[in-house]
Amino acid sequence: MKFIDEIDIKGKTLFIRVDLNVPLDRNRNITDDTRIRAILPTVNYCLEGDAKVILASHLGRPDGQKIEEFSMAPVARRLAYRLHRKVQLAPDCIGPQVDQLKAEMKPGDVLLLENLRFHKEEQKNDLNFAKELMKGVDVYVNDAFAVAHRAHASVDAVTQFAPLSVAGFLMRDEIHYFHKSMEDPARPLVAIIGGAKISGKLAALLNLLNHVDKMVVGGAMANTFLKAKGFDVGQSLVDDSLIDTAQELMAAALTKGVKFYLPVDVVVADKLAQRAETKIVPVQEVPPGWVIVDIGPATVTLFGEALQNAKTIIWNGPMGAFEYDAFSRGTLALVHKVADSYALTIVGGGDTDVAIHKAGEFQKFSYVSTGGGAFLELLEGKKLPGVIALERGSKKKKNVRPN
Repeated sequence: MKFIDEIDIKGKTLFIRVDLNVPLDRNRNITDDTRIRAILPTVNYCLEGDAKVILASHLGRPDGQKIEEFSMAPVARRLAYRLHRKVQLAPDCIGPQVDQLKAEMKPGDVLLLENLRFHKEEQKNDLNFAKELMKGVDVYVNDAFAVAHRAHASVDAVTQFAPLSVAGFLMRDEIHYFHKSMEDPARPLVAIIGGAKISGKLAALLNLLNHVDKMVVGGAMANTFLKAKGFDVGQSLVDDSLIDTAQELMAAALTKGVKFYLPVDVVVADKLAQRAETKIVPVQEVPPGWVIVDIGPATVTLFGEALQNAKTIIWNGPMGAFEYDAFSRGTLALVHKVADSYALTIVGGGDTDVAIHKAGEFQKFSYVSTGGGAFLELLEGKKLPGVIALERGSKKKKNVRPN
């Protein structure tokens, strides 16, 4: 694929697909603008190059309906603050009014389109919708790694109508760091996998066995492995349909020489609530009717020792129900251990990203991905639809002059 700094953008109209799906509170105030800050290098580069910048994103799940609470208005205000310039919010993402706004743009202007998912055609990868998005556009730029695993119109179909398609700097960084960690990593390579369900990450676990030297498993997904080893996990979340698969996966790790780590002690609670009664027990002594909510201190020590000689660490998923303060100690303790390691540390977005911010260690990580789902699909060994589309669209040269 081509990248934005490989083409001439002066005076061109650029349609940049970004991920501005930021969290909002009940008053529609942005609570974390990490995703906005992540696209600034690409946007500023384009503005400094005298391009006309059109930004497009989704926000929330309006399911094809124009719902005010999912308007991009709060994003436009924060983006203007971060860019130190005016950002005009279009009333829609397609249509005569939008086409007129595009036609009136001058180099250095920024136009933010209204929520793409106000149109059901976006998620259906509709060709006509994609063609409308590309009206008046010289270059399509994908800088939204977080949605690169979605074959949506603004990610996939648009490259059939754009004169040229290229990737932005954020997309380049995401792909670069992932391939650096998986294709030619400094070893030992350690994968830390957590989160809720094994079913959602089974393919990633199987693929990782072919790459990593050590695998550390925590969070609720570890419960299925613990039960597969014969432990009683009380009322903890377990995927009983994958008990046999868990046993096969652990056997495969042994065959491949991959060191496989599971919790040795856990925090249990009588209910999943902030004010629940809790205690720390060995994995052999989970009380009937109780639930595992976090890894215990001995496990934190064990996992920390497993990381001591690591040269590359990939992490996706928390070690427990860290959204409750009472159950966050294990995840936050592991954040500090990974942050203090001498390894290349790459984190796969989502809840893990939130935990790193909560622990105040964001700056110590080598790279924190903006995309949980896309990162996970890369771990599974899949090629992302957004990347395939860029490679297809990068072959066009109509109306755009390379440097």
